[in-house]
Amino acid sequence: MTQQTIRKAVIPAAGFGTRFLPASKATPKEMLPLVDKPLIQYGVEEAVAAGCTDIIIVTGRGKTTMEDHFDRSPELEAALEARGKTHLLELVRSIATLANISYVRQPEALGLGHAVLMAKQLVGNEPFAVLLPDDIVHAQPGCLAQMVGAFAETQATILGTEVVEGEAISLYGCLDCTPHPANTRLLAVHNLVEKPSPEQAPSQNAIIGRYILTPRIFAMIEQLTPGAGGELQLTDAIRALLKHEKVFGFQYTGQRYDAGDKLGFLQATVDFALQHDEVGPAFRKWLQTQQF
Repeated sequence: MTQQTIRKAVIPAAGFGTRFLPASKATPKEMLPLVDKPLIQYGVEEAVAAGCTDIIIVTGRGKTTMEDHFDRSPELEAALEARGKTHLLELVRSIATLANISYVRQPEALGLGHAVLMAKQLVGNEPFAVLLPDDIVHAQPGCLAQMVGAFAETQATILGTEVVEGEAISLYGCLDCTPHPANTRLLAVHNLVEKPSPEQAPSQNAIIGRYILTPRIFAMIEQLTPGAGGELQLTDAIRALLKHEKVFGFQYTGQRYDAGDKLGFLQATVDFALQHDEVGPAFRKWLQTQQF
């Protein structure tokens, strides 16, 4: 069998971002800055670092600022060049050359499965990655790069997972799984349970916003019956995929932040600011002077 690689990544970014209203009324949540870069850029950079050359961003109405961000800005570049701000000029230009970025519109927000389905024509018949820009993962190598390594071994669908204890498991999709005999970070998935109570959870392995999917997932999504709110859930499609293919969980190493939540966004901001070359030392010094 020909060894397949992951060249394409899908980033769903068509949601309303209601947890960040009123800030997200006119500014897409994905464009909120984490120190000095918008959330979505972290996802794009993670995908590129994992070897992806083509990024497909699923957008919706009012999301054109994302397209502008990853496009050239001749007026800004000319102004920076005229002022001799070489470093900033290189920084701005580099954003437009990160990858081949395409956009597809999701007419209605009908679930994560529906968002992934919108990318079907651009993905084609090959395995691909999905990154949720809300989930920011600080890791070296990146979370997706770790998963690509696991895919090279399994050539199968891989779900990023982390251990979640106690009541918090009820906020996630949860894996019914067993450890892989040859790789301690891989989990053989038998079933997926959406947001179980702690008593009903088959494990503490929660699904996070990183996936590597085989192209058969599109057929599984198309066969779904819409659930509550008319939504097509990716978890349901992966559960259907289990009848045809192996699916694995992957326990990545790194620190994840739920930047789609106000508290998680603030935590990420503080941690990333402390690690920032430019502002980190001064920010740490300022924090030490504060009385909380």
